[in-house]
Amino acid sequence: MPTPSSTTPVSAGIHTTSQNSNLELTLEAFLRALAGKNRSAATIAAYRADVAQFIAWLPENNLIATTQDKVGRADITEYLAALAARPVSGVSRARKLAALREYFRFLVDHELIAKSPADGIETPRKERNKRTWLLPDEYRAMLASAGSNSRDFAILQVFLQTGVRVSELCDLRLTEVDMVGRTLTVRSGKGMAARIIELEKKATAAIKNWLAVRPPVLDDHLFLSRAGQPISQRGVRKLVTKHRQLAGITKKASCHSFRHTFGTLKAQQGISPFRLKDWLGHANLNTTQIYVHMGRQNAAKEMEATSL
Repeated sequence: MPTPSSTTPVSAGIHTTSQNSNLELTLEAFLRALAGKNRSAATIAAYRADVAQFIAWLPENNLIATTQDKVGRADITEYLAALAARPVSGVSRARKLAALREYFRFLVDHELIAKSPADGIETPRKERNKRTWLLPDEYRAMLASAGSNSRDFAILQVFLQTGVRVSELCDLRLTEVDMVGRTLTVRSGKGMAARIIELEKKATAAIKNWLAVRPPVLDDHLFLSRAGQPISQRGVRKLVTKHRQLAGITKKASCHSFRHTFGTLKAQQGISPFRLKDWLGHANLNTTQIYVHMGRQNAAKEMEATSL
C-alpha cells in the first residue's frame, strides 16, 4: 500500500504534511468518520477517551512515536501491560484495545498507514463476573432498614421474592400485579415473552402496603419516585445502596445481588432448574445451572450433618 505524500488528500479530509500529520488530527478525523456513520454520541465519546488516553501515554514511553506511522505493535502491547499493572480490569483493557483497532483500521482504510500495529494483538481476557449474594441475616437487616418506608420495603421484597432484574422492576405496571391471583407479570427488556411469577405472602403484603399509600397519579407504573414519576433504575440502585449501608453490610451488594440471592437460595432448597429458568426469565438452561452449582457449595456440610 503506497504511503501518502505531503500533497495527497484523503477522503477523511486530512492532508498528511510534516506539520499536521499527527495523532491528534487523525483522531479528530476518525471521530468525524464515526459521526458520519451515525454512531451514537456515547460511542464516539468512549472512542475519544480510549484513543486519547493512548495518545497521551505515548510521549512518555516512546519519544519517536509522534506520528501515526511511527506507532508500532510494541507500543500497544506495552500500553496494555502498563494498564494491567495499575491495575485496569481485563474488560476495560479489551475495550481500549477494540477502540485502538478501529482507529488504526480507519488509518489503514484512508492510506495514512500501511498496516495496523494493532493487528494480531490478543484481546485481554475478561474476568468472570463475581456473583455476590446475600445471606439471610444480611437481607433481613436490609429489610429491617427499609421497614418504615413502604415503597422501599416493597421494592426490596419484590427483588428478594421474585428475582426480577432492576429494569424489569422499574417497568412494572399496576395492571401487571394480580393481588387476587397473587401473580406478577414481568416483561423482559431482552426481547423475551412476558413471564408470570407467583407472589408469596410476604411480597403480596409488601405491595399491598405500598399501594395503600401510593400517590394517586395518572402514571400506571407500580413504583414511583418521590416526585410521583416512574422510579428510575438509578433511583432503585441508590435506595438499595442506602439500605445496604444502613444495614452495616460492607460487601458490594447491588440490585442484582438480590437476583443471585433468589436463584441461589431457591436452588439450595431443591427448586428444579426448569422452574428457576421460568421464574428468572433465562433464555438458556445453562445460565440457570450456575445457581444450581452455587446452591451445592454447602453439599458436603449438609451430607455430613445428615450422616446416617
